[in-house]
Amino acid sequence: MRSFAHFNAATVDEAVSVLRRYGGKATVIAGGTDVLGRMKDEILPAYPEALVNIKTIPGLDFIDEIDGVIIIGALTRLEDIALNRAVQASCPALAEAARRTASTHLREMGTIGGNICQDVRCWYYRNPDNRFSCLKKGGGRCYAINGDNRYHSIFGGSVDQGCYAVHVSDMAPALVALDAAIKTSRREVRAEEFFKVGMLRTTILDDDEIVTEIKIPKPVGWSAFFKFALRKAIDFPIVNCAAMMALAEGKVTEARICLNAVHGTPYRARKAEEVMIGVSINEDTAEAAGSAAISAAIPLTKNGYMVQIAKTMVKRAILACNCPDKL
Repeated sequence: MRSFAHFNAATVDEAVSVLRRYGGKATVIAGGTDVLGRMKDEILPAYPEALVNIKTIPGLDFIDEIDGVIIIGALTRLEDIALNRAVQASCPALAEAARRTASTHLREMGTIGGNICQDVRCWYYRNPDNRFSCLKKGGGRCYAINGDNRYHSIFGGSVDQGCYAVHVSDMAPALVALDAAIKTSRREVRAEEFFKVGMLRTTILDDDEIVTEIKIPKPVGWSAFFKFALRKAIDFPIVNCAAMMALAEGKVTEARICLNAVHGTPYRARKAEEVMIGVSINEDTAEAAGSAAISAAIPLTKNGYMVQIAKTMVKRAILACNCPDKL
């Protein structure tokens, strides 16, 4: 690793001030499970001149429940979220997403803020020593289009002219399905508006902006999360899915379904949601919703298998939400 300046921020304002001073040449570090790997492999065209440690900021590691609203500090570890009884009771999709993220050791280090802000997983983008100057780094092409695209987007490209790298957060689809809000050092946005693909970025955060907390409203229905990965204990998802279903008199009144690891940002399956409104949850309706969810899929040469997995994940998540007695 190269040399860099290191700052232990005592407050959010101090962290923001240092980030602003470096003008985009500084990087935030919390658990470090993503940042340190990027730095060691030198995957990016420019090495950060400074790391701003926000673990030293008090008051950002907590889980509170106020009038049914779950509020989680950005520095809260994934393992703590997975084991929290209030989260398990009201937001089972989020608890399960946290439990299925990485390994126990990584969950003890990784934070919810870091998980939703992590960089994309693409072996061309992540190749050591910045070997491929790909589209997402400001280069001229996406190497995955004609290369090894086994784990890339099945819903088209992002960034100008197409980048097929996918966002692999497990927490992100759960937050979108639960209609969470993400609070930063300067604003509050809905989770589904937080993710945005651009050169060297995966969120709407400005260079001098950090996530401070996540708010999950009082649930109106039951939620569930499913993940498909090759190595269940530690792997990034090939496809994951979170769903929330509200029922009245046995019929779905509200549906929110979100896939991830299938596109550059979490993919809201709105056509699947439309299928479920006004019907009962059963094998047939869940199957129809799964088909609707992947109706716009345009797989590449080597990732067509992901389409069927996505369909199945949507179906399983919907069926798991048929729990009105638990509300």
